[in-house]
Amino acid sequence: MSRTVAEGLDHPECVVWDPKGFLLAGGEAGQLYRIDLSDGSHRIIADTKGWILGIALDGDGNAYLCDPTNRCLFKATPEGELSKLSEGTTELPMTTPNYSVFDAQGNLYVSDSGDWLGATGRIYRISPKGETIIWSHDVPHFANGLALNSSETYLYVVESTLPGITRIPILSDGSAGEAELVVKMPLTVPDGIAFDEIGNLYIGCYRPDRIYKFDITDGLTIIADDFQGTSIGAPTNVAFGGSHLRTLFIASLARWHIGAIEVDVPGQPLNRPAPIAVKE
Repeated sequence: MSRTVAEGLDHPECVVWDPKGFLLAGGEAGQLYRIDLSDGSHRIIADTKGWILGIALDGDGNAYLCDPTNRCLFKATPEGELSKLSEGTTELPMTTPNYSVFDAQGNLYVSDSGDWLGATGRIYRISPKGETIIWSHDVPHFANGLALNSSETYLYVVESTLPGITRIPILSDGSAGEAELVVKMPLTVPDGIAFDEIGNLYIGCYRPDRIYKFDITDGLTIIADDFQGTSIGAPTNVAFGGSHLRTLFIASLARWHIGAIEVDVPGQPLNRPAPIAVKE
């Protein structure tokens, strides 16, 4: 079962590891927490007055915050200065920005879940210059957590109400190919995903209180399960970090803490590109 690394947070939905040696997590009232792993202490470094879901980091330590209450993606400096990076496009504004991930070129893919049962999920892509496009409509079933495979030939997408994992080919010109089903997960609500370095996909589930590992050979394996929902409670997002990326950090939306479990295979490092320009 997981150990607790920080307590007293406001229902954290997402957690991310900063290579400088700390965690960032978001609260349901818009708090951006910085967590010191040496003692579990934390402080609020920014506040969107909304609700922070997914968090991505660039190479300068700026945090990119999905906020469905404000219907936008914020950029927060390490000092906590906030600016709106994107509200979607003119023809299709963001409604439920949920998670984001950088590719090696510095593009930021952002899931917008849309309506819970409305089949309106989609993926935006924000360029290093801050230009937003609608990249794919091919994941309508509450598009949620995102992860790129190591060769960046596919964007893996959680579709929470499918429920399951879909992947979208990234074509040679950068456009989206046709989405493909990876695995269906009946009687679950998958939420966040992260790859390890050999291609296993770790999946946090809002329901039940469970974390799966998926690989092509063995399929789905349960690696953490808490029917009481106390050690892990609605484990939404997961992130590798710590020494040699061998710790899987867990955000439990239904609780007030960040948990962690140790793994045998290190996590796949995330891209930390140059900052995205904020368009005036």
